[in-house]
Amino acid sequence: MSYDDDYGIGGLIAVWLVLAPLLFILAIAAYVISSWFLMKIFEKAGVQGKWRAWVPVYNTLIFVKLGDLNPWWLLILWGATAFLSWIPVVGQLFGLAAFIYTLLAAWRVGLKLQKEAVWLILYFFLSIVWLGINAFDKSRWNTAIPAAPWAGNFLADNTTWSGIPNQVPAGGFPPNAATAPGSYAPPAGYQPPPAGYSAPPAPPAGPAAPAAYAPPPAGGQPPVTPPPAAPDAPAAPPAAAPPAAEPPAAPPAATEPPPATEPPASEPPAAPDAPDAPRP
Repeated sequence: MSYDDDYGIGGLIAVWLVLAPLLFILAIAAYVISSWFLMKIFEKAGVQGKWRAWVPVYNTLIFVKLGDLNPWWLLILWGATAFLSWIPVVGQLFGLAAFIYTLLAAWRVGLKLQKEAVWLILYFFLSIVWLGINAFDKSRWNTAIPAAPWAGNFLADNTTWSGIPNQVPAGGFPPNAATAPGSYAPPAGYQPPPAGYSAPPAPPAGPAAPAAYAPPPAGGQPPVTPPPAAPDAPAAPPAAAPPAAEPPAAPPAATEPPPATEPPASEPPAAPDAPDAPRP
């Protein structure tokens, strides 16, 4: 064995020594929380003794019994998974069957806690969350639901355990409307019709449908309608003669400049009269 191989194995051992305590603590915490949630669900179902929810394996068998399934079959599936795990695929198939078995039980328990089948998706991925919701919500345990599809075969729960209430309702399982169409119960307040009541007559029939199209006899041929003649094309209008070209107009005569205006001749002022000679 080389030095590198020793180093790789030593590293794996070191990682495992670090992760193993952490995984152990997480497993213990998950078990404590899930057992607490089961205790609350068992209280709703009327199971006597809170200690039953804290016993490993036994608490899951009670959960399956509350889901109208025989708990011994789950124990057999677990045993087959443990003893046949060394066989490839076979052991895993038994483990998958055990998980599906608990999934069916969760479906029935959810119905008794007013949860629809769609809640199984949450149980499939996060069962601990599903348990917590059903443990602390305001739902009440109700066994008056239709019987399980396996009620008449070997999967049905026929066991009687001390402290675990029987899950069969006092008046029997109510009929399932989906599988028994004639079992529909009328709504509250419905009054049946009085004696001698007769249904109203049917409305008159509508107008008769037109007769079906009858094809012409084989020997005759339908008359051929000639297509309408194409309309005559309108006559082309006569070509108009182009207008004669007129000579260009003569340019306008040059405008003469206005005559020069002469200033008016002003006459010179008259000479003043000579003064009179003085008298002697």
